[in-house]
Amino acid sequence: MPPVPPAVRALCLAAVTLLALAPTAAADDSWSVVPSAGGPDGRPYFYAEGASGTVLEDTVSVLNPGREPLTVRLRGADADNSRNGGFSLRAKATDTGAWITFAERTVKIPARTRADVPFTVSIPAGTTPGDHPGAIVASGAGRSAAVRVHLRVGGPSLSALTVEQVAVRSGRISYELVNRGNTVLTPKLAVRADGLFGEVLDRAPRTLPVELLPGRRVTLTEPWPDRPALDSVDVRLTVTAAGGARDEAGTSARFVPWGAVAGTAAGLVLCAGGGHWFVRSRRRPRGTGAAEQPRAEVELTGAVT
Repeated sequence: MPPVPPAVRALCLAAVTLLALAPTAAADDSWSVVPSAGGPDGRPYFYAEGASGTVLEDTVSVLNPGREPLTVRLRGADADNSRNGGFSLRAKATDTGAWITFAERTVKIPARTRADVPFTVSIPAGTTPGDHPGAIVASGAGRSAAVRVHLRVGGPSLSALTVEQVAVRSGRISYELVNRGNTVLTPKLAVRADGLFGEVLDRAPRTLPVELLPGRRVTLTEPWPDRPALDSVDVRLTVTAAGGARDEAGTSARFVPWGAVAGTAAGLVLCAGGGHWFVRSRRRPRGTGAAEQPRAEVELTGAVT
């Protein structure tokens, strides 16, 4: 397979020698799976590039430094994003994982020995160009481990993403990122918010800890602990990635200190009730003293009889 270009090394930020699917805390004699000639000074992952309809070849190694023989079973897997942007593997392979064929699927490794297992990646004719991330998984001795396979199928590449479903709640800005292209993306996020009296938030672009695979959607949040107590704010997110990918989206939010509002409303209700009682008491007739007699008007004519 061809050497790994620098751009691909930068793209695969999460590529590591081992992707543990079981607890990562292992004893010094725990077995591992790596690319052939891998290890501390070797390849940390597989990189393969070819046109659709071609067959690529490589070798995976299982290292058994323990004192007992080891039996592991190998399989191919498709890479995926978890909902919050983490790296995961799909339970059923339909892409790169399904195209991997091993010379042996079940491998027995004697103590303090390594086993090198050849495998092929057969890219079907008509496969969509771009990145098709996968992994080789080895299972044995009660745990599983994997090594990444970064497969790129020749043809036009497209870097595109969208930011959607922006919302502000509970001191956080939530949003969704969708990879609309055919390359793996490592997005950068910038956040700006303007209130009635000017800017209230301005965060410069920073790289997100996400490796967004083609066609995947992830939900992320941005903390905002110092949001205003009373304001009407327009929030704007700008997301960019290598290859010219860029998108913007926003939302509006109103911040009201409901505790203070409730206290003020209660005070107004009490004041209104007291004023109403005072007016009614002033209009009520007096209830003490002699009753006032009716008055009659008499016309004096000056006649004397």
